[in-house]
Amino acid sequence: MWKQNKLHSNYSSPSKKGGGGDVSTSEVVAPLPPETMEAIRLFRDVEVSERESLFLRKVQHCCVQFDFLDEWTNIREKAMKREMLFDLIDFVDSGSDILSVINQEEMIKMVSLNIFRSLPPGLHENSVTGGDDLEEHKVKGYREPLYPHLEPVYQLLFQYLLSSSTDVKVAKRFIDHAFVLRLLDLFDSEDLRERAYLRDILHRIYGKFIGHRSFIRKGISNIFYRFIYETETHNGIVELLDIIGSMINGFALPLKDEHKLFLTRALIPLHKPKSVGMYHPSLSYCVVQFVEKDCKLADTVIRGLLKYWPVTNCQKELLFLEELEEVLGATQTLEFQRCMVPLFKQISCCSNSLHHQIAEQALCLWKNEQIWSLTIQNRNVILPIIFEALERNMQPHWNSEVHKLTVQVRKKFIQKDGELFEECQRQYAEKQDKAREEAERRESTWQKLVVLAAQQAA
Repeated sequence: MWKQNKLHSNYSSPSKKGGGGDVSTSEVVAPLPPETMEAIRLFRDVEVSERESLFLRKVQHCCVQFDFLDEWTNIREKAMKREMLFDLIDFVDSGSDILSVINQEEMIKMVSLNIFRSLPPGLHENSVTGGDDLEEHKVKGYREPLYPHLEPVYQLLFQYLLSSSTDVKVAKRFIDHAFVLRLLDLFDSEDLRERAYLRDILHRIYGKFIGHRSFIRKGISNIFYRFIYETETHNGIVELLDIIGSMINGFALPLKDEHKLFLTRALIPLHKPKSVGMYHPSLSYCVVQFVEKDCKLADTVIRGLLKYWPVTNCQKELLFLEELEEVLGATQTLEFQRCMVPLFKQISCCSNSLHHQIAEQALCLWKNEQIWSLTIQNRNVILPIIFEALERNMQPHWNSEVHKLTVQVRKKFIQKDGELFEECQRQYAEKQDKAREEAERRESTWQKLVVLAAQQAA
């Protein structure tokens, strides 16, 4: 597993070889002091021949760093920098002029200088902060003080990637693996707005730079591994899963072994952390996408869900049942038969849960036509497994809705195969008689021991 790089205040790409020989990527021009910021004309106000040099001047001015924690310092200079950034955005968005290689290089360096930074420790890592403050923080959401300055920088980068005039062969000299790696580090930002921009930008890089795709997938995998097995804290899991969902949608068939390993080693273990409820809809979408792409993966997914099935977390168990219904909806008969015994043992336990929502959710699985069809095709195996659970709910269950759903499920089985239902009922009665006899035998033995102990004491 690769480790997250430490973020530095400056960023410089190593020299790379292009088609025409070595290309030296010089360091970013030293940022100007804030006091030297000056107003610069807009692109539309200058001749076309002057725009290249004007572009470089604006980029140089946008390298200036400000203290955004203090709202009352350098107010004029901050406003000027934002105006320059928006002018750069309009210029890149217009596509009227193709950026030179030097302009593109310096622009990416400026972007790197502004966005790549050491993220502050999360509020959950601050031992001084009380529980009430943490809950308030989660409700309101963290607001990055730098964001008014970061937003136009991210927008500029996104427009550059979106522009049809951007040459991938040139751009990949600057948007390289090191750039992508540091971009992935920023997904741990606590500001939802920043993570949304990062998601769109990384998704665009994935679509535009084919050579980076494998590296991006591995980078996201490593973030997941660290989250699952080490920290269980990361702010950008939802956004990364959104990107993964789009990737899976574009996977060609048959699926590569690399993609299947990603499912088994990263996505399925993501069901393990306690915070799965925060990102479960995105995770469930990714998993179901895999099953819809390749139905043979249904057995792997279902067994993975059973492996990480929650024992004491009711809300998490409800999420698992919802996902299970979606997965079974895309499962074929052959894969279903491979896992139906352990699967319906778990469903049987859920049907008897004292938590009425879990019991209802489990019984409602048979309202799904696909699940009911798979069950009826294999009723000789499934009904004996779940019959005892259904009978327990009839004695009666404390919740009226659970009792009602149980009656409906029993009625459906009776109508479909009355003989099998009667056979299960006979076997269940025999089992109950044996259990009763065994209980009476134990009670008789115990009474004999009590009498014997009393005689010895006398």
